[in-house]
Amino acid sequence: MKMAGIPFQETVLFLRKPGFDQNLSAFSSAGRVPVLVDGDINIWESLAICEYLAERFPEQCLWPKDRGMRAYARSISHEMHANFQALRQHLPCHFVARYQNFSIPPEAQNDINRVLSIWSGCRQTHAKEGPFLFGRFSIADAMYAPVVFRFLAYGVQVEDLHRAYMDMIEKLPAAKEWVYAAKQETERIEAYEKK
Repeated sequence: MKMAGIPFQETVLFLRKPGFDQNLSAFSSAGRVPVLVDGDINIWESLAICEYLAERFPEQCLWPKDRGMRAYARSISHEMHANFQALRQHLPCHFVARYQNFSIPPEAQNDINRVLSIWSGCRQTHAKEGPFLFGRFSIADAMYAPVVFRFLAYGVQVEDLHRAYMDMIEKLPAAKEWVYAAKQETERIEAYEKK
């Protein structure tokens, strides 16, 4: 929403804290985050929110205009949302930490290889149209932005093509705000803090 210039107000609820479920129930009957509240409409699940925003703000072109590219962008976005369990398990998303000599398990490396393959294909195809996966910013970039920070945190080795994409995402004003907010955060979930 920040990348598209769509105004919103954020409400932060701390996971795994007393009262979380009760506080969340005011926004989400499913008990899931994130949740977008737009008037009397509540939408939960990241991709449902993204699809709603794409419909609500068509002028922002949050999906590629070309039907084939739009289908591909949706496919890789859903793949990110539903898959890569080993990557999620072994390399929890961290915006601040930088782990030295982190040993990546083979199953997580398989997920990493798939992500890098997706990035390579998109960037090679759309390089002339702009720096994002499909040239201009899209929902696909929003879905893969957390992966950029996972790769940075755990020192994942990438090629120059991938590094350029990661550097570009990391330098976005919205991403810088994300990192700044993470640095200010005092709440921690110990299970996700590597020793």
